[in-house]
Amino acid sequence: MPYFDAASAAPLHPVAHQALLASLDEGWADPARLYREGRRARLLLDAAREAAAEAVGCRADELVFTPSGTHAVHTAIAGVLAARRRVGRRLVRSAVEHSSVLHSADAHVAGGGSAQEVPVSSYGAVDVADFVRAVETEGTALACLQSANHEVGTLQPVEEVAHACREAGVPLLVDAAQSLGWGEVRGPWSVLTASAHKWGGPAGVGLLAVRKGVRFAAPGAADEREAGRSPGFVNLPAVVAAAASLRAVRAEADAEAARLRALVERIRAGVREGVPDVEVVGDPVRRLPHVVTFSCLYVDGESLLHALDAEGFSVSSGSSCTSSTLTPSHVLRAMGVLSEGNVRVSLPRGAAEEDVERFLRVLPEAVAGVRGALGAPGEASGGGAAGPGSLVVDALGRRCPIPVIELAKVIGDVPVGGTVTVLADDAAARLDIPAWCGMRGQEYVGETARGRYVVRRTQ
Repeated sequence: MPYFDAASAAPLHPVAHQALLASLDEGWADPARLYREGRRARLLLDAAREAAAEAVGCRADELVFTPSGTHAVHTAIAGVLAARRRVGRRLVRSAVEHSSVLHSADAHVAGGGSAQEVPVSSYGAVDVADFVRAVETEGTALACLQSANHEVGTLQPVEEVAHACREAGVPLLVDAAQSLGWGEVRGPWSVLTASAHKWGGPAGVGLLAVRKGVRFAAPGAADEREAGRSPGFVNLPAVVAAAASLRAVRAEADAEAARLRALVERIRAGVREGVPDVEVVGDPVRRLPHVVTFSCLYVDGESLLHALDAEGFSVSSGSSCTSSTLTPSHVLRAMGVLSEGNVRVSLPRGAAEEDVERFLRVLPEAVAGVRGALGAPGEASGGGAAGPGSLVVDALGRRCPIPVIELAKVIGDVPVGGTVTVLADDAAARLDIPAWCGMRGQEYVGETARGRYVVRRTQ
């Protein structure tokens, strides 16, 4: 059963498994105590902190362990903003940050602060100049930029932004959850967060590194543990396993990255060859080695994931039709790319070439099956005899990908130069109709009123 969702949670690394079992016997005592068992636990904790700090590229006394990566992000943002309140209450973030950053930013705004979202390109990367201009605005207390995107794998220009933030006197928080297992984050960042289950460590361990000189006021009640930044008794066996596995995956990173990058290139090419009307998204070069994301026209993402699961493949999706909110992924929305039928494949370490090849054999049939069940048009749709000069398609109350399917069915019924107006209240239509026009060579006139999308036939 191939597991292709390592970006959500990587399988437990063998070193993590071994370290976890060993430290259950040796690391159960309170590391703050002076008796023998406490001293032994303290040695394990100190060694784990040293190993993690070396991987991060910071001093051991700058790093603390938290109950999760999300907890680390929330603590980091609240701590820096509280300490720099006199400077201002303005937060700058990219449009594609992890939801933990978005939730913290929303809480900050609700408490009277402000937040600016910096847009990204269609590949999902910020423009350095745009980000720096936002940071240099008076009253900016903190900037947030992920090292690599969790949905499409695009790498951000963190090193350049970090140098610019230092020049501007604004601390930069880097969410390194997706990239830390592959290498150190370069540049003079101020605060860094990460999560162990992303690199093959156990769940329930986060990292928070705050470099010396960065003003930080830990939120909540004071605590004597973890430098007062993460209250409570650390899960020492999990912390030891997290640090041990981070060191292990780093030792394997170069060779495994090269191997997985080749497999991802095979998927990128194979998807385009085997599936009509597909868009591979994210930066083709500046990206994580193990992630590839693509979207398929006329496909219900939830049905496609079920079809692939039935074939033994575990993948994830950013489609609105796999989401309880019924809105497309904020990452895909910010990139302005097709969201329907979205699939993210993120290969775990050790992924087998034969599993990738079988995935590429299974995928076209799975997509075709979903399209057939939805009554999607064939590849040649869009031609046909000229009919009335304009048509209206009522897709109100219908979820993606139905509005685009209905558009594709009737575009050939209007003459070249004629228009089709699609009425749709599904949030994905705002992305998917323009994307369909780009893929089909038709003109997207625009959303002339809320939920009213106009397309002109050009061929």
